Amino acid sequence: MTTEPETTDEAEPGQPGAGAGEVEPGQPGAGAGEVEPGQPGAGAVDGVPETEGTPGSGVAGDAESSAEGTPGSEAAGAAEGSADAAEPSEAEAGPAARGDSATPSESNAEAAAEPESVDQDEAAKPESVDQDDAAKPTEAKTAAAAEPESATQNDAAEPESVDQGDAAKPTEAEAELAAQRVERERIERRKAEKQAPVEAGAKLSGTAADLLAAVRAVESGAKPVASAFSEPPVPRRPAPEPERRPEPVAAPAGPAVPAAGAVAGVRAVLTEGGAPDTLAPQLAALLGDGADQRLREDPWQLLRVSGVRPEQADGFARALLGAECGPDDERRGRAVTVWLLEQAALAGHTALEVAALTTALAQRAVPDPDTAVQSALAEGEVLVFQDALDTAAPAPEAEGDEEGAEPPVRVLIGLERYALAEESLADALGRVMNSVPKEDGSAADWERTAASAGRSAAELIRAVAGHGLVLHTGGDASRAEAAALLSAARGLGLRTWAAAHSRIGCDRFTARLAPSDGPQREPGTGVSTVAGLLSGTEGPGRDADGALVLDLLVVLDAPQLDVETAAMLAESLPDGARLVLSGDPGVLWSAGPGRVFADLLAARVCPGIASRTPDPGPIGELISGIGVGELNQVEAPGKEVVIVPVRDAGEAVHRTVQLVADSVPRALGVPAEQTQVITPGHGGAAGTRALNAALKERLNPGPGRFGGFDPGDRIAYSPAPGRTLPGRVVKADADGLHLEISGAPVVVPKERVEQSVRHGWALTAHQAVGSRWPAAVVVLPGDAAQALTRPWVYTAFGLAERHLSVVHGVEQALPRAVAEVTAKPRTTRLPVLLRPQVPAAG
Repeated sequence: MTTEPETTDEAEPGQPGAGAGEVEPGQPGAGAGEVEPGQPGAGAVDGVPETEGTPGSGVAGDAESSAEGTPGSEAAGAAEGSADAAEPSEAEAGPAARGDSATPSESNAEAAAEPESVDQDEAAKPESVDQDDAAKPTEAKTAAAAEPESATQNDAAEPESVDQGDAAKPTEAEAELAAQRVERERIERRKAEKQAPVEAGAKLSGTAADLLAAVRAVESGAKPVASAFSEPPVPRRPAPEPERRPEPVAAPAGPAVPAAGAVAGVRAVLTEGGAPDTLAPQLAALLGDGADQRLREDPWQLLRVSGVRPEQADGFARALLGAECGPDDERRGRAVTVWLLEQAALAGHTALEVAALTTALAQRAVPDPDTAVQSALAEGEVLVFQDALDTAAPAPEAEGDEEGAEPPVRVLIGLERYALAEESLADALGRVMNSVPKEDGSAADWERTAASAGRSAAELIRAVAGHGLVLHTGGDASRAEAAALLSAARGLGLRTWAAAHSRIGCDRFTARLAPSDGPQREPGTGVSTVAGLLSGTEGPGRDADGALVLDLLVVLDAPQLDVETAAMLAESLPDGARLVLSGDPGVLWSAGPGRVFADLLAARVCPGIASRTPDPGPIGELISGIGVGELNQVEAPGKEVVIVPVRDAGEAVHRTVQLVADSVPRALGVPAEQTQVITPGHGGAAGTRALNAALKERLNPGPGRFGGFDPGDRIAYSPAPGRTLPGRVVKADADGLHLEISGAPVVVPKERVEQSVRHGWALTAHQAVGSRWPAAVVVLPGDAAQALTRPWVYTAFGLAERHLSVVHGVEQALPRAVAEVTAKPRTTRLPVLLRPQVPAAG
């Protein structure tokens, strides 16, 4: 491969990037990005020194939180990545994470206290913007201040400098969350009604009644019971259809706003303990009646606020309790136990093994971890599970072994929220798999339809004809097979629907549908986002039983389903409906806890159809190699793949701005608004904040009249944790910030802007997953090389349709990550829970 170095006056090697300062001596990333001897040197995209073919080096900033393969959670066992790893998380979106809160503590202290047995890498944990003028307690109380921590579920957006009120007005996000709460309450009511007798000696089923029995057994000091349920199917119960609403939205009320007196009482206790009084509304709502008294009696209740860390709660407790406070306090042990499980959920785990939990408690200075766990169980704050280990072949019985010895089990501790979701998901999937599909044509009709389709599409159609649940794997090109399935099913008289993770994904899938399934399609067919389908703002509507009015649901981007979302989807299906989960197993997992798609693939409880349709072109060839751990050189005659070597983060920012604003539009005809920049993290010298600042200065300069935004700015709007919607700013007025999202108007109230909107020229890979753009510029500066994993690279490179530029400064860290660094495992219970649902598949 030949190299043709080209330079311009605007971009000389070593020149610091636009909008970014020089790299300080010793700063991570300085000097990175040299081209190895024999490595392709530089091609050209209109004046930028580049290399066509295969990337070989660089990563940026504070690694994009756990959701993108980056260490960082308190329960994760690894120090958070690079410069801003200890910043407060964006998705927490509360006063604890920003505003008047005390500044976050350093990540070094975090790394020392975290166990290695719990993985953080998949939790979505974006960060908030530092505010130097935030109100801080006096020096005597600084240790006690409740400083926020980065501990959230994903890359929720969070720009700078917008004041927040103590109690935010109801918003569109709260409307969606309220609709989801309705569904969760219905799930919990169903669980509570299951009162079939427990058969002693069988495997723990994990239902609510069984969990209660386990807790009672622990209270009495006995071994947790193991039992099984044998119960008839519970009839579907009517559920109110979620309210439909247009955007912009005057959202229905969210959680009840605490009374002013209650907030004032909690504020007084917080002030007395040296904690930020901005936490008062949250705590008053969380603790309910008598919140101030409850907080005074148990100061570690402060840990219930997202973003507060144990050492901050300890300081608060010392200020209130004085000599009564100590590390062996039973209240502290319970609170830290729950907090660690919440951190594990942010890292993607739905439960933790007892050994991992007790190790983490010991590292959090809990003197007797076992007692702390027992106390939390006795109070019903956590639940215990015994899951039989899946042994491929039973070991031969040793001489003298007792007959009927119990099989080995794995003891897990988890939070009720995720236990109910995982068990509800298993129950609902079992119902889908075992119910008789709706009569919708003869086998001959299905076969004729399949015979007229392509090879992989035909296999998918045949599988759906005879099964209620089908898994479909493949890259972006495989979506054509899902589209063929929907068209075929509609032709057979089924009411069909598809749901994607993002609005961009919906629009791209709609374009693949046959003309009769497009804008003029009949009622009962369509495409929506998963969030819109669940909230009721999109979709076919619900019947009197609360079930979706459809016969076939195809869920695209299935790897992005966490256990709670998947449970609500499966519970919403009517009896006899078919469910197809389709997606690329190589991309990043969900921001929330669980790995639903991967667990189902591993469990082999239903048919799985692997697409044989490869993604086309040099980008498709590159991505296919990455999926199997190989970073191959590819021929790119049309400059589909271009490598831009850089030596430091400053040069990376400069080259990125030049590519987006000048080189790619001029050489390839892709305008700047259709080019997306992707980087591993928000912080650091080449994270999303630095890149967005430089890109705004070049593409849409302005004073930032409303919270740092101006009309025309590209933004990323996060109405709820785990969702990022690209759009642009239209205007700002007394109602808030007016956005345009996929052609629809959205108004974000002023007090919500800081926590839910950030500039969007540059995104993290987890924010962008589920979408694609005509051109993508992936920035890999050297200061976050440790953040790179194969799923991250696979996801980021796969976001480009026509052109991929890699601003490359990580040298050999990139091929090493592709070859060796796979996704870290998550502890989940779904495979075990699925076994009794489909005994024939065992």
